[in-house]
Parts: sequence; C-alpha cells; structure tokens
Amino acid sequence: MSDASPFYAHLSRLRFIKRWGLMRNAVEEDVAQHSWEVAVLAHALAVISRDVFQQPVDPNAVATRALFHDATEAITGDLPTPVKYSPAMRHATANLEGEVCEEMLGLLPAALLPALRPVMDHHDWPEADARLVKSADRLAAWLKCRAELRYGNTEFAQAEQQVRGKLEEHMTPELRYFLDTFGGAFELTLDSLMQGE
Repeated sequence: MSDASPFYAHLSRLRFIKRWGLMRNAVEEDVAQHSWEVAVLAHALAVISRDVFQQPVDPNAVATRALFHDATEAITGDLPTPVKYSPAMRHATANLEGEVCEEMLGLLPAALLPALRPVMDHHDWPEADARLVKSADRLAAWLKCRAELRYGNTEFAQAEQQVRGKLEEHMTPELRYFLDTFGGAFELTLDSLMQGE
C-alpha cells in the first residue's frame, strides 16, 4: 500500500471542506457539492453554446473541467472570496493554486497524467471552456446566495448583489439563455415544481 497514489483520496476529502466559511449559512455547502453543481451548470451552458448558438464546444469536456475546477482546494481549503480576490492576495493565490495543482498532478501515475493535466491545470483550458466554467461558477454562487435569502438568511444579501453584478458584467449569450429559460424555476418550492410537471 505504500506505493498507492493519494490523488483520488485527496479529491474525496473535498466533501469535508466547507464553502462560505466567513459567513453564517442556513444550509452548509461543501466543495464537492459545489463542484458537482458547477459541472452540471457548465454542461448546460456548453450544450446551449453548441446547440443554440452553434459554437464548436464539447459539453462533456467542459463538464469534466468544471468537476475539477476547485480540485486544489483538497489541499488549500476554500479561500474565501474577500481574501482570494483582494488586490494584495490575487497574485499570491493564483501562484499557490498553480503550485498545488502541480503537486497534485505529481501524485498521479505517469500513464494517467496526459488525461488529467488538461482538466486540472486551468492554463491548459481552451478559452471558450474556461469562460463557460467561470460563468457556471458565478451562476452557482448566485444561486447559493438566492437560496440563502429565501431561507431568511440576510447574511447573503450583499454577496448576492456582488455576484449578480459580476454575472451582469460578464453576461454571455449562454448565460442569458439559461437565466431566461431555467432561472425562474430556482425560486419555486418543491410543491410548485411538482405542480409544474
């Protein structure tokens, strides 16, 4: 067992890493849940990009990149947005994530490296894929904020405004289509969703 690679064991621990750590949450969210949601949303945006706007994009590749978009947090933990994107920390956190990515890739058997480097290393992502994953990441954050507000948690009011501002600032045709087509349903209760069927 001493030769066993800890790569996937690290990834399995993403479920223990809480997101939004500086805020009181009505419903806790971990990095594994977030990664799954971003993958689903990124896949949807990529399908919309390909099938509605006729862009040459592979939804499965985009979804896979989204699944791994926060994989380095298995080692770094979730760096809260106010810390991660402060002017003083932006460069340092980008370097840290790059170094941790290389460290994690170094845990893989050589035969698997060519398949996993392109999904782990953000620098290897095609620009269109990176844009779709970033849009999905912001969308997931906004949906989380909206849900917290519906649960009566006003702690997320300012975060919701900030994330909504980022969505609007970086609005894409795929994101606009998603919000217009699917966005309203996220505000519904389970009973309302079931009646809609």
